[in-house]
Amino acid sequence: MHKRWTISDPLTDEQIAVKKKIFEALKCPDMIAEMLVRKGLTDRKTIEEFFSPSLAQIHDPFLFRDMEKAVQRIMQAIQNKEQITIYGDYDVDGTTSTALLYLGLRKVNAIVDFYIPHRMIDGYGLSLSGVELLKDSGTQLIISVDCGINAIAEVEKLNRIGIDIIITDHHNPKEILPEAYAIINPKLRDSAYPYQFLAGVGVAYKLLMGVYTRMGILDDELQSKYLDLVALGTIADIVPLTGENRIFASIGLEQLIQHNNIGLNALIALAGLTQKELNSSDIVFGIAPRINAAGRMGSALRAVELMVATDEERSRELAEIIERENSIRQQIDQRTFTEACDIIEKKYKNIDETSCIVVSSDSWHPGVIGIVASKLVEKYYRPTIMISFKDGVGSGSGRSIADFDLFSALSSVENYLETFGGHKYAAGLSLLAEYVDIFENRLNRYAREHITAEQLIPPLRIDSMLELYEINDHLLEWLNKFAPFGPKNMRPVFYSENVMIVGFPYNVGKNHLKLKVVKDGCTLDLIGFNLGDFLPLLKKGSFIDIAYSLEHNIWQGRTTIQGKLRDIHFAKKS
Repeated sequence: MHKRWTISDPLTDEQIAVKKKIFEALKCPDMIAEMLVRKGLTDRKTIEEFFSPSLAQIHDPFLFRDMEKAVQRIMQAIQNKEQITIYGDYDVDGTTSTALLYLGLRKVNAIVDFYIPHRMIDGYGLSLSGVELLKDSGTQLIISVDCGINAIAEVEKLNRIGIDIIITDHHNPKEILPEAYAIINPKLRDSAYPYQFLAGVGVAYKLLMGVYTRMGILDDELQSKYLDLVALGTIADIVPLTGENRIFASIGLEQLIQHNNIGLNALIALAGLTQKELNSSDIVFGIAPRINAAGRMGSALRAVELMVATDEERSRELAEIIERENSIRQQIDQRTFTEACDIIEKKYKNIDETSCIVVSSDSWHPGVIGIVASKLVEKYYRPTIMISFKDGVGSGSGRSIADFDLFSALSSVENYLETFGGHKYAAGLSLLAEYVDIFENRLNRYAREHITAEQLIPPLRIDSMLELYEINDHLLEWLNKFAPFGPKNMRPVFYSENVMIVGFPYNVGKNHLKLKVVKDGCTLDLIGFNLGDFLPLLKKGSFIDIAYSLEHNIWQGRTTIQGKLRDIHFAKKS
């Protein structure tokens, strides 16, 4: 699909002067100095803090509204030996949050267990069926993680039966908040917390640190003990890797590499990632899908059990079960994607005139529609809602495109929904079958009014032009200092003009393009994942403009620099 290249504006004269100072002070490549200026990192202190993330840079947890109240209630429960239940969500963020609080509270002798709703039975988040189960379990205090911010009816019921609930969440709150004992959420309208982009696991971590602080036991070891879980949940939830999230991801990835968690070790081994240093891509594409598979295909309780396991044999057994579930999930994904594409091709005669896609079926597995919706967005580049119906009730999952707020769109049609929640780019919903047509019509009308034709062309943000002769190991070493990469801190994308194709391009694997280019006597090997459709248009000796990122490629013990191709424009020169 053709992409809309958005190239950063040239630096101003003032920025050029700052870049020169950074270049001279750090003795770094010119491109690195430019990237630092563009990120607003212009003095030695902020640059050092960015390149060396430290827990000394994180915020006081008691800046959260209700943190003191929540911590005191937890300490009271520990002192009085009350039963505490951690109520989590079934994705990676929810399961890592649950494992973190469970382990962290057990360490201070809390009587604590955990509950994860079953996707097929309970649906998303805090549910009335889940509350009903806990009512007779002896639980006196519930701590929700990664859910609960919009659970008005469920919290009302808990209040009626005398169970206190502390809500920790990071999802967008609606106008009316549940009447919980305490709410910890950086997105509350009156929140004074300085950083609003924490994942659910980051919020749970802050609560645990608040407990440790008031108990007078917080030290460096406890502060960093569970950061492998925080990093895993944060990176998997695709939140901005800036500020505190960057700190958690950076330090936590180091802990994952050190293999401190027995259960995660077993899963990492099955994913074939033990022989390399883990990065954010390994989490997103290797580890997270496997953990998510537990909640999608079976019970996410297995994922939490894996993360809190202390027995290596049991860890291997759980990891093998999750691996099998992931394999089944992949097969169902592919079948569902094919079926959804067939429906779209028949339903939308002219995709260019379509602003939003809504597809539904009685046969789709609710556990995979979120993944498939993401693939449909990648293929058609339209906000997409997939709905799986059972007994007249639809469970839906939506994914959006850049510049379109899906949560706001669903808010505009909430009269036709039973429930909904989520973020700007991802949301879940439920609705009755009789409302699906009017829901789609109103949602399409909203999309047409809020999306321009240009916004329906996928953007490719490009940081700067780079000549092939500037690419070397010294540049790569500096680029890697910007890791971990993720939203708001993406791996830099460069473009090079009028490079010549050397030899014959070819496809490998599932539609992946391989080619080599040359300019000014310097060559660069490129791989373009899912760009194999370009192959018929590429000829030996022709000239192209390329957009790409740079990374090291290790093959048979040899390390080389490789360009990861993002898009091709055909150059005027021939």
